[in-house]
Amino acid sequence: MRMRPTLHWTPPEDLPPGTTDLEPVADALGTGGVLVLSGAGISTESGIPDYRGEGGSLSRHTPMTYQDFTGSAQARRRYWARSHLGWRTFGRARPNAGHRAVAAFERHGLLTGVITQNVDGLHQAAGSDEVVELHGSLGRVVCLSCGAFSTRQELARRLEAANAGFQPVSAALNPDGDADLTDEQIGDFRVVPCANCGGILKPDVVFFGEAVPPRRVEHCRNLIHEAASLLVLGSSLTVMSGLRFVRQAAEAGKPVLIINRDPTRGDRHALTRVALPLGTALTTVAGRLDIPVGHGAAT
Repeated sequence: MRMRPTLHWTPPEDLPPGTTDLEPVADALGTGGVLVLSGAGISTESGIPDYRGEGGSLSRHTPMTYQDFTGSAQARRRYWARSHLGWRTFGRARPNAGHRAVAAFERHGLLTGVITQNVDGLHQAAGSDEVVELHGSLGRVVCLSCGAFSTRQELARRLEAANAGFQPVSAALNPDGDADLTDEQIGDFRVVPCANCGGILKPDVVFFGEAVPPRRVEHCRNLIHEAASLLVLGSSLTVMSGLRFVRQAAEAGKPVLIINRDPTRGDRHALTRVALPLGTALTTVAGRLDIPVGHGAAT
């Protein structure tokens, strides 16, 4: 189950310190067989905020839970109003140097795949093909009654038509794609039903309080089993959805390498934690391996 996020996590004083030495990361990638596990930190340079860290959204925003969404029409109205506004910005986000470097490593056969905790689709937009979206994608919508899928672009058009003139100004965008709005700004925002059966529409993402599909988890566990090492990019590993894979790799004797500016809950299991910005770190490693980092695929 994806638990409600912890607002604050205080790293123990005896955690291994971070470093700026990228040599272990370059060595692992040069050897190949690396599985990437990415978190919100890899997308901050694309304008999508992180949950934690400096300025993290959890200091002012609590993400929607599955129980709230399914149990309250008002909660769904609040979610879709905020998410509809946020999508106007979120949907325009483009891959940054970190995403492009990951795609370049994949093109050169150094990766066995990417597991991402993000729902922004930016790995794929950068050109990565072997991506497991652990928590789903905001680019898809699913009906909770009939199971029909549709695109977020289609839903956006329907919501625009149903809410002509909805143009509130938001104070901030959140990592889950919604925008901060007051109840007054939300007003009588109209939520549209499934075009197929009239059921409740939900973004195809794993809300907090909702379980990641077991087959997806098992697939990720198999990827860990097959990989030579695990490279964690921009994840605090505060919740178990990502930490379990770090623990699995460490228990199997596979090197775990982390690039994250702040301490993480996986640091005890890691060979190293590089405390550098991801775009800088990954493009530096790509340069050492003579791998060009392009501009990514257009979306």
